[in-house]
Amino acid sequence: MKRIVALCLAAACLISMIGCAGDTNMDEKKPNNSASAYALALASYPEMAPYPNEMEYFDEKTGEFDSDGFDVVYDAWQSDRKAQCSQPEGYADGLEPFFASSIREFLSNSNGENKVYSPLSVYMALAMLAEVTDSESRQQILDLLGSESIEALRSQAASVWNANYSNDGAVTSILANSLWLNESVNFNQSTMDSLAKNYYASSFRGEMGSEEFNQALRDWINEQTGGLLEAQADGLSMDPETVMALASTIYYRAKWHSEFNEAGTEKGLFHLFSADGETVECDFMHKGGSNTYYWADQFGAVALSLEGSGKMWFLLPDDGVAMDDLLADEQTMEFLNSNGNWENSNHLIVNMSVPKFDVVSDLDLRDGLNALGITGVFDATVADFSPMTSKAAEIFLSKADHAARVAIDEEGVTAAAYTVMMMAGAAAPPEEEMDFVLDRPFLFAITGADGLPLFVGVVNRP
Repeated sequence: MKRIVALCLAAACLISMIGCAGDTNMDEKKPNNSASAYALALASYPEMAPYPNEMEYFDEKTGEFDSDGFDVVYDAWQSDRKAQCSQPEGYADGLEPFFASSIREFLSNSNGENKVYSPLSVYMALAMLAEVTDSESRQQILDLLGSESIEALRSQAASVWNANYSNDGAVTSILANSLWLNESVNFNQSTMDSLAKNYYASSFRGEMGSEEFNQALRDWINEQTGGLLEAQADGLSMDPETVMALASTIYYRAKWHSEFNEAGTEKGLFHLFSADGETVECDFMHKGGSNTYYWADQFGAVALSLEGSGKMWFLLPDDGVAMDDLLADEQTMEFLNSNGNWENSNHLIVNMSVPKFDVVSDLDLRDGLNALGITGVFDATVADFSPMTSKAAEIFLSKADHAARVAIDEEGVTAAAYTVMMMAGAAAPPEEEMDFVLDRPFLFAITGADGLPLFVGVVNRP
């Protein structure tokens, strides 16, 4: 009988660890949800000094500010943040082709609908999948992720995870991984240990196909993604034939470095990409100030900084350029991977008009992964899951689902995602001041402090 593996990912930056024996570091405190009843081991996350609340250092009677006391706490926070972000030089080298090809694959053909994709979430899930596969099944994953070996991938994935983790009160950027194991199957402990050590994967074991175990998976995803993807998680379930499910999540919250004034938000028309000139009314936020404007053959772009984190990039296609044409343009992908290191740029006053939006999408990754060269794990006749269990006959990947949501308002950005695997060039801007109005379909990207893309999306209808 064929046995299946489900692969689950979610965008929420939390670190989870698989159950393992020996010297792995486990946290005895269990989450307050149904998943805790099935936990073999839970991840222990990096401890970070909290970002100080300035109001706590004002004397209520005199109004004086305790700058010395504040500086002590602030320096401790800054030291922990620096240590967390400090990773080996060049640790992300080689990821650009994967980001470019997967962004293009999963965001194209939006057909006027909104789409959101988390490259980092899918990267972590595929890295975990490589650990439980071998032979050509593993090699296809290594080739897509640009890794020479499973050892190199382990090292890179650990650095990527740590560079993008933050839960200090200033920025919430939490990545979480977990394993969901069939209680009737014996798993290779060395592989489980590797997933725990290198991917911070929590482990849970129970009766596959039972509503209780399915609910535990949903509860875990909802907890890690702040409940942002509850409607999408409600549709997740594991079949009785499932051998193991892998889940990876990212949850992200950050404030704008300079917030929009809510009093300046007003109604405006957003022009859909349609032959009949259809428009929809939505709330536009407005802000002007010194910024850098970037341009290429088919788009212009501006970034807004996020407090204590990375940036949110807005790419506006030239008038008449379809979204699929923008995604197919090599310059677009080069720009998304450039982290702002772009020749065609000018620093000037930019008056921005940005629609408030809350976009969510569900993606079935199977066809896209096939197109990107991942085929073996989906075929029971060739899939090799021998590192996972000696009972590996006819195991194959049955699901590869991904859901993501991004919302912005005057204060900042909230985003979450999960993946389940069971025309003429843009002209140079004026020299001093310009308007950047996102009143037609546009592309956005949210990058972490290290410049890697956490979320990328297409907004066709705010």
